[in-house]
Amino acid sequence: MGHDLRVHFKTCRGSLKRKGKGNPRKKGLRGSLTIMQDDLGFLSGNGITGKLPRFANRITLKNISPGMKLWGIVVEVNKKDLAISLPGGLRGFVRAEQTTDVLATSEPKDSEGCMLSSIFHVGQLVACFVVQVDEEKDGKGNKRIWLSLRLSLLYKGLTLDAVQDGMVLNAQVKSMEDHGYILYFGVSSVTGFLPRNQNDNQLTAGQFIQCCVKSIDKARAVLYVDSDPDVVAKRVVKDLKGLSIDLLVPGMMVNARVTSVLENGIMLSFLTYFTGTVDMFHLENAFQSGTWKHNYAQNKKVIARILFVDPSTRAVGLTLNKCLVDNIAPPAYAITGEIYENSQILRVDKGLGLLLEIPSSPSPSPAYVNTFDISDKTLKLEKNFKEGDYVRVRILGMKHLEGLAIGTLKASAFEGPIFTHSDVKPGMLVKAKVISVGNFDALVQLSSGIKVLCPLRHMSELDIAKPPKKFKVGAELLFRVLGCKHKKITVTHKKSLVKSKLNVVASYTDATEGLLTHGWICKIEKHGCFVRFYNGVQGFAPRSELGLEPGNEADSVFHVGQVVKCRITSIAPSRRINLSFITSSTRAPNNDMVKLGCIVSGVVTSLTPTAVIVNLKDGHMKGTIFNEHLADHQGHVTLLRSLLKPGYEFDQLLVLDFEGANLILSAKHSLVSSENEIPSDLSQIHPLTSVFGYICNIIESGCFVRFLGRLTGFAPKNMATDRMVDNLSDAFFVGQAMNCHILKVNSEARRIKLALKQSLCASPGISYIQGYFLEEDKIAGMQISNAKDLGVNWVKDFIIGSLVEGEIQEIKELGAVIGFKNHRDIVGFLAHKQSGGANLEVGSVVNALVLDIAKVDGIVDLSLKPELVHSASGEKKKKRHRSASSDLELHQIVNAVVEMVKENYLVLSVPEYNNAIGFASITDYNIQKLPHKPFEYGQSVIATVGEVPSSESSGRLLLFLNSFTDGLKNSNSKRAKKNTRYTLGSLVEAEVMEIKPLELLLKFGYSLHGRIHITEVFDNGECMEHPFAKFRVGQLLNARVVAIPGHSGKGTKGHNWELSIKPSVMACIASTENFTTHVDEQFNFSAGRSITGYVVKVDPEWVWLTVSRSVMANMYILDSSSEPIELENFQHRYSVGQAIRGHILDINEEKKLLQLAAYPSFDFDIVKAHETDSQKPRRAVQQFRQGDIVVGRIKKILPGVGGVLVQIGPHLFGRVHYTELADDWLPLPLCGYQEGQFVKCKILEMGRSSEGPLHVDLSLRASITTNQHDQNLGSCSKRYEKIEDIHPDMKIQGYVKSITKNGCFISLSKVMDARILLCNLSDDFIDNPEKEFPVGKLLHAKVLSVEPSLKRIEATLKTGEIETIKSLHVGDIITGKIRRVKSFGLFIAIDESNKVGLCHISKLSDEHIDNIEQIYKTGDTVAAKILKIDEERQRISLGMKKSYLEDGGSIDRTVDVDADHKDDHQNGASSIDNPFLELQHSEDIADGGGPEIFAQPGKNTSVLPLQVSLEESEDSDVDNPEIVNKNDANDNGQLDKKDRRAKKKAEEEKELEISASEERRLQNDIPMTEDEFEKLVRSSPNSSFVWINYMAFMLRLADIRKARDIAERALNIINIREEGEKFNVWVAYLNLENEYGNPPEVAVKEVFQRALQYCDPKKLHLALLGVYERTKQQNLAEELLERMTKKFKQSCKVWLRCIQNFLMNNKDETKLIVNRALLSLPRKKHIKFISQTALMEFKSGRPDRGRSLLESILREYPKRTDLWSIYLDQEICLGDTEVIRALFERVTCLSLPPKKMKFLFKKYLEYEKAHGDEETIEHVKRRALEYVESSLA
Repeated sequence: MGHDLRVHFKTCRGSLKRKGKGNPRKKGLRGSLTIMQDDLGFLSGNGITGKLPRFANRITLKNISPGMKLWGIVVEVNKKDLAISLPGGLRGFVRAEQTTDVLATSEPKDSEGCMLSSIFHVGQLVACFVVQVDEEKDGKGNKRIWLSLRLSLLYKGLTLDAVQDGMVLNAQVKSMEDHGYILYFGVSSVTGFLPRNQNDNQLTAGQFIQCCVKSIDKARAVLYVDSDPDVVAKRVVKDLKGLSIDLLVPGMMVNARVTSVLENGIMLSFLTYFTGTVDMFHLENAFQSGTWKHNYAQNKKVIARILFVDPSTRAVGLTLNKCLVDNIAPPAYAITGEIYENSQILRVDKGLGLLLEIPSSPSPSPAYVNTFDISDKTLKLEKNFKEGDYVRVRILGMKHLEGLAIGTLKASAFEGPIFTHSDVKPGMLVKAKVISVGNFDALVQLSSGIKVLCPLRHMSELDIAKPPKKFKVGAELLFRVLGCKHKKITVTHKKSLVKSKLNVVASYTDATEGLLTHGWICKIEKHGCFVRFYNGVQGFAPRSELGLEPGNEADSVFHVGQVVKCRITSIAPSRRINLSFITSSTRAPNNDMVKLGCIVSGVVTSLTPTAVIVNLKDGHMKGTIFNEHLADHQGHVTLLRSLLKPGYEFDQLLVLDFEGANLILSAKHSLVSSENEIPSDLSQIHPLTSVFGYICNIIESGCFVRFLGRLTGFAPKNMATDRMVDNLSDAFFVGQAMNCHILKVNSEARRIKLALKQSLCASPGISYIQGYFLEEDKIAGMQISNAKDLGVNWVKDFIIGSLVEGEIQEIKELGAVIGFKNHRDIVGFLAHKQSGGANLEVGSVVNALVLDIAKVDGIVDLSLKPELVHSASGEKKKKRHRSASSDLELHQIVNAVVEMVKENYLVLSVPEYNNAIGFASITDYNIQKLPHKPFEYGQSVIATVGEVPSSESSGRLLLFLNSFTDGLKNSNSKRAKKNTRYTLGSLVEAEVMEIKPLELLLKFGYSLHGRIHITEVFDNGECMEHPFAKFRVGQLLNARVVAIPGHSGKGTKGHNWELSIKPSVMACIASTENFTTHVDEQFNFSAGRSITGYVVKVDPEWVWLTVSRSVMANMYILDSSSEPIELENFQHRYSVGQAIRGHILDINEEKKLLQLAAYPSFDFDIVKAHETDSQKPRRAVQQFRQGDIVVGRIKKILPGVGGVLVQIGPHLFGRVHYTELADDWLPLPLCGYQEGQFVKCKILEMGRSSEGPLHVDLSLRASITTNQHDQNLGSCSKRYEKIEDIHPDMKIQGYVKSITKNGCFISLSKVMDARILLCNLSDDFIDNPEKEFPVGKLLHAKVLSVEPSLKRIEATLKTGEIETIKSLHVGDIITGKIRRVKSFGLFIAIDESNKVGLCHISKLSDEHIDNIEQIYKTGDTVAAKILKIDEERQRISLGMKKSYLEDGGSIDRTVDVDADHKDDHQNGASSIDNPFLELQHSEDIADGGGPEIFAQPGKNTSVLPLQVSLEESEDSDVDNPEIVNKNDANDNGQLDKKDRRAKKKAEEEKELEISASEERRLQNDIPMTEDEFEKLVRSSPNSSFVWINYMAFMLRLADIRKARDIAERALNIINIREEGEKFNVWVAYLNLENEYGNPPEVAVKEVFQRALQYCDPKKLHLALLGVYERTKQQNLAEELLERMTKKFKQSCKVWLRCIQNFLMNNKDETKLIVNRALLSLPRKKHIKFISQTALMEFKSGRPDRGRSLLESILREYPKRTDLWSIYLDQEICLGDTEVIRALFERVTCLSLPPKKMKFLFKKYLEYEKAHGDEETIEHVKRRALEYVESSLA
């Protein structure tokens, strides 16, 4: 409304100016008005200087500017912004992001609208800050004011010193705590706390409140406040020294004094230093008369509130309005657009307007009429209006902050139907002028100035792409209003709607049954059309009400946007309007004989792509048979559709529904045969009954099944199938006939809940197979009638069960093809299994038995089995056989043998009845698309006769398998009553129905099913590898009942009777009481005992066993063998049902679960100790001891010299130090190890710190893991663990542990390090020590000094300077490598020396060299002659001219030899360049910041054991002290050059041999080609490691498509039980698409959605998060984290990953995440979450936040020593001695058990020994002694 006021004011000002120009005589009046308006809009703060203004300060569009602070009232809360009413009737807007500092960065974008509505409400008083004032897009000078509510702008400069007790502050709720709320005041240095009991209303985060300061905690910078509205409303700001204008905030209440009366207000002084003005509309009395100035004498004291502050002009506006002073919004009783008669004039303001009192309800309201709104003509106010007169006024709008209505007295305002937005009604006809036209809409303006929108779709009756020509700017057109919502009005120019004379439906109450109206189509679906009416009202017209011609679809007749005339047929209570495009009220078909569910006949008239159109024979009606209703079986539908032609007659069609005058028909045999049983009304359906229907729609959550008419039921997904399927479309199809089980009927809501499970809905008898063969006969008949040469019906010559003669024409892989003399087009087929052992030859004539006839395909299945042929030829049968198949009776149960397995049925023979041939279905209506039970040739089955051979059965004997009906039990039958005689211990005779690996499935009694568990065959101690080996299907055996359904024991699905054939059970007397005692399983197991179990399933890391019916056991992969090579084939070593013996490690009585180990390594003394403790529900043994040699699996290869993390138990890990990886000091000891590799390791040490986790140190050195110490291992391989073994001048070896600017530390063993200072690192100067000595490099050093007391070892790498340089002589020819290339010469590192010589550019060549860098490169091997040696300055001058080397031919050969070796080495390096190495290289790049492609199942598998370049090996030889000593030992100072070259060559050859052998060992069986990979995946199809490397191989060949194909193959081939392996492939697939997808985001999303259907969702989300984090896709990672915290809000791991991500990216919103997590996580996870978060804060975030978290949790759990230990450890890492000691003093003062106090004092003492002095150590000892004495006392 503020926008309308601005437009109105602007228009009136323009009219005044125009009138002034046309009437010169009124120039003086116009000038005075202009001066007055300018003065009224002037802001002045000069009152402070003593100069009084004429008018009070007012805020207008002219003087408002950024930086102002204003008080306002919220008038609209929209989705993305707020509308604020400001002083003077202005309106400002606040964007959602400008409403708060607290939630601006943490809330998701899609929750802004919800956030605004939860924080703000209409009528709320708020303090605003002007951030921007810009002109609107209309270009007419109107301005748009953008505001901010952020407290950081309002309270800019606020300090704790400026806050006083009793001060009222605006605050925002930052977070909700247990005892109150944390408040935010706009500055980070000050925080507030509001106790919860002080506020009855529940506050939310981000909500604005006003609060009064109760007390100030200056130490913590916390304000304790009270938000009681009565207290806040009465608090007045006190006079403060040094209070600046920046701290004045709108809404502050102050004590003021009147200093002067202005023309339109008063001036006040307040807070000693400040002066402000009050506009006359903000005085105490809203109904002020003309004598209002007499009420404000000078120095009168008043209470006021600050209305606005302009810091730039120091102007302050105040208000005395009683409502605002009381801190409530003024009431707005006047209604915009309303006309009020008898409004009294209270005041006449000369040149300004009139103040009125209007008779609003419930009380009068003030209104003001400006001069330009008084009359359409120019009038003088004083002459025409007097105080006390009554006038007629119409309200234009409201000034909400003043509580003042704005009105008009113009006569034109009372004319016309539309004046404001509220006057516009949906369906109204309006004339409007087009003011702008866009590509998708047009903006038009009504006569009253209101702007409305006409969308492109509503500009024309047709479907247009751009606005029509008549939509031009300035054109006046006729429109009809479509809708009015939130002052947003839309109109239409569609001719049909504008000229419609029908009633308008603008609300759901306007809709009445039978009403004709116009609407427009907004959406077209297959089942109908959605129609939109006015003001958002919507209805639906079903397909049957569209008036479509048979065979037509809705989208081919109608289009979106089309205007339609429709009739309302019904209105549902749920505001759903049902429509019909058929406007005639006659709905019944012409022929009264045609009803729903009746059978009719019809002739095909035409065919459409989706249906068949027929004419009914009994009348003139038409019908439609949709394709899916032609037959029950999908294969038959296609055949029928291809054979149908106009003129074909359907004898039996079922009327399903009426579609206008058209009938919807079905030719399905299942529906036609059930015509009387299909319901058409809800009253005909009863729960727990079964009825036939058909599927009409399939959605993700279930299936809709339709019966007759529109009667529809719904089957939820969980009730649709017996086994859960991911997609119901894979199990059912639209139109499928279904047998439905009624679960529930809701008559009020008219809803039917169904079940489609086969176990509940199996079809009775032979209905399915009977319909199958009838449809086949129909198709065969149509084929014959369509053929040109009808011929003789060949089927009559082939009778099932009869003998026919044929000639073998061809023998194929599956059988023989036979031709018939009289029927050339018919093919006979004789399967090899049916040959009966006969020798089949091409051309031979055979007499075979007809097993089956495929009439549609013209194929006859034959058999030569002697027993079948003899039965047909009438030979003598065995005595027990009956005479003929005619003796079979209906419902007779027979034993049959499977002769053939067809797609939908079995061909059976009945041996007891002359081998009669029968047919039985293996599927049913509800399971046509689901996999059926497999059958094999020769299998014995039990079947029931459903129909004997007759014309109705096509001459076939139809049977149905008893396995289809065994699950259908009738509890009311006599059989069920007879079954009650079985009790616990009853001896029963049962028949073996099926043999499974872990159980025998039996049938006994009257259709009762039971099982014998694999452990119920033999007694304990008797074990056989295959307990079920002696049993067979059909065998009868005696067993005892050991568990009754619902009585005792645990049954499995569908087999709730537990039986046993144990000898001890069978020998027991069947007394129920005694037998119960005997069979009740006693959970009597002891740790260490050896037991036997049978494999149930094999997971990637566990094998699960069954020990008895109710006791399970598991064995971890590492406990299953003591040899690593056996563990690599863990899953292939075991099969379901296999017997395994193991020793009990752990017992869980609650879960009845045992943990076993195949090879025990535990102490039996500990076992006995645990056995005596009967109170513990869980008993275990100590599995590992120090010194044990165990098998482990490498879990992680730690970076740097961290070593290897090895898993040795399900939850136990040990660490292998970098020096314990190999016996020899290898340059790369990690070579040969990979993650996931199984290794043998020795436990060196085990220890536990207090209640912390168990620490295990391991070793992988072969000499100790095999207990065979190699005598050849010299001292160089020794690991020193005692400092006494180290002495000066000793040669040592170690790996660089860390490198600093002062030197480096090397690891000598797992417990000992040595330090090498920078000066001792090399004889030469080192530019970059970090580059020369990377972490992990092997160094050979010499001990300089040993300090045993400090455990400090100093070492050096220097080899001695004087001796080395003395070994060189002037004139020697040397070789070396170029170290550096400079413009003045080359620096050459002399071989077999640690010296570097300089060859000046003048000594390089006899010829002039222009550019030395183009000729020589760093690392080149060169020969040179020593020209000069300066021993004092340690300098060597070299020369490389040919003249210097003419006598040095042997040197040239040396260089050649070196070059050859270099080439050989390079060739060797290239030979080991395999795919795994390249994969590793790509992963290394990924770790360095590039994109990572694959998950890393074995990251270091590709690192070769020996991969040292020639240059590095030579450098290492130089630094080797042994070589130096050999050089020094030479009396002549120099070895013979030939011997030296020979020795060097021998060493390099030996190195190459070692490298080659290591290469062969590593690359054994590693594929190098695609064919080799194919062989490998065939041999290891379940190994994700192989598949991933295959993918990597293809990526190196740049074949991305094939890499994807390999991933798809892997997912299809890997066994479904191998969840871990499949998961690895999915993660690799995600990495692949993340790198090569097009685009990557979409490709990753598609793969991710697919993977969610098979993998653990949380693990998969975490894996995808890892992908995004490694590839630095932070935006995607944050989006994923937001979804994860909502989906897995109770997962501690997810929240911790969220914290970790924020800390990694240096984000400072962890506090909000912690609060959200604590609200979502269960209480039991809070300690874990808070402690882990604190650790991350200490390590990667802010330690002060970590302290706060730990302090908060320790306040609740002060006796948790583990938390204290974490706290202490983190503070010790930070190194603040005072804080650490203070923390130790706190914790040692606690009252804890002696064991815990001992741990704390011990930790304190260790710290002081390491960092304190004798005094502090004695202090700790005294404290400990005092505690002991006090505890003893």
